[in-house]
Amino acid sequence: MASLNVYSVLVVLFLSCGVVMATKENDQIIKESNCETKMGLPCVLEAFTSIFNTGSISNKCCGELVVLGKVCHSALVRRTLENPLFKDLNPATIIAKSIQTWNNCLALIDSPSPSA
Repeated sequence: MASLNVYSVLVVLFLSCGVVMATKENDQIIKESNCETKMGLPCVLEAFTSIFNTGSISNKCCGELVVLGKVCHSALVRRTLENPLFKDLNPATIIAKSIQTWNNCLALIDSPSPSA
């Protein structure tokens, strides 16, 4: 029985350290890459709504998201998911929406614009 308690404590410590390390890793990426300064607030709100709620993102904001970069985009989404305010959200669903938003914006920006 004592070994079960020790095992339980080790599992909790391991999981806690993993969360702390993930948070520090995301924060470090965001800080080093100046992620929070690369998009205007209106576009941040559009991107946030399209990923964490129901909404769409405009072509202009897709452009800003692509300039932000995938590393910053992913780190910001992961850090938001770590916030207790979003604990009721399904992380797999949010990550999938995040990837879908990124891919849609990338395809939009990479596609040649129609000739006039």
